[in-house]
Amino acid sequence: NTHGAPWDDVWKWYSPWVEHVRHRSDLNYIVDIISGEIAVGHSYVSGGDYPGLTSDRVGLLGADIIKDRNGFKIEKIYTGESWNPNLSAPLAQVGLNVNVGDYILQVNGEDISTSDNFFSYFEGTAGRQVTLTINSKASKDGARTVLIETIGSENGLRQFDWIEGNRRMVDQLSGGKLAYVYVPNTSNPGYTYFNRYYFAQQDKKGAVIDERNNGGGSAADYMVDIMARELHGYFNSRVEGNKPFPSPGAGIWGPKVMIINERAGSGGDLLPYMFHQMEIGPLVGTRTWGGLVGTWDTPPFIDNGRMVAPRGGFYNTDGEWDVEGKGIAPDIAVEQTPKLVIEGKDPQLEAAVKEAMRLLQTEEVTLKPEPAAPIRWKRPVKKGN
Repeated sequence: NTHGAPWDDVWKWYSPWVEHVRHRSDLNYIVDIISGEIAVGHSYVSGGDYPGLTSDRVGLLGADIIKDRNGFKIEKIYTGESWNPNLSAPLAQVGLNVNVGDYILQVNGEDISTSDNFFSYFEGTAGRQVTLTINSKASKDGARTVLIETIGSENGLRQFDWIEGNRRMVDQLSGGKLAYVYVPNTSNPGYTYFNRYYFAQQDKKGAVIDERNNGGGSAADYMVDIMARELHGYFNSRVEGNKPFPSPGAGIWGPKVMIINERAGSGGDLLPYMFHQMEIGPLVGTRTWGGLVGTWDTPPFIDNGRMVAPRGGFYNTDGEWDVEGKGIAPDIAVEQTPKLVIEGKDPQLEAAVKEAMRLLQTEEVTLKPEPAAPIRWKRPVKKGN
């Protein structure tokens, strides 16, 4: 299946380029251009017989460091979570007592100068232990030394900070009525985040599901099946003031709104597609990427290079090809304008909360209280007794 491309002509167009290949990257470029003629997503070209290169990765502190007239100062410390070992926060470890506003005076005993790039002192230290001399003032008088282990990337910490900031914003805007659940992808981390955030907020009246920038992975039918659950009844209990156990045993029963954007694709296309098809709730944001094809069983080249050729495309229940190259359109279109984002606002998140609160007026589910104890004793009583 070449999507209608004249494959024999494509070969004629590009085969003369091969004689000009002087490096493996040249060959990858040609293969990439050829695959582009097919006009399909998930057609990746990578690897091959490249020379082995080593690099000294810079160690990072999981913090925002600013330079003032006195020295390098800690402006913000990013924190992790014990449930996620990939969210290691070097300066937030128990017992270090490193604080926002502290100055970093030395790295491994070497004085640092504001005329240098701060990160030059951390070259080659990623994942290694280093000592920091810190103080609440830009002076060695009263300074102390702490031992920390740097990290090679702060992406996870900064994303988690963004997620938690969104959760707090939703809680504030909704008066504590709405849950916020972020789904970064539809692979293992995505399921971990979904389960962690969704079931921990079952006391909420509704939910905002945020799948912006969702990197995909697999078909997230589990997630939509959970979100589509309806309340069927209760079992009475003697805990929490006779609060009943719902059946099914876990869920958020009120309205749900999903936020989507142009950087969500693949499984991040299928998730909102199913969410919409199952009429779980409206979609807010911008059209998704439109890259819904499946890739599996792609053998490498002889030199361990790779060209991923999608193995399966998606078509809908009407028997028509769908989503790939088209994406999923929102029910409520909201652009994430740079000006508002720079000002610390999130137009898409705010619109999603507004819509969920509107739906809550008519779709709120209130757990029914336990009725009076049933009378089931039916033994007949003789007259006169």
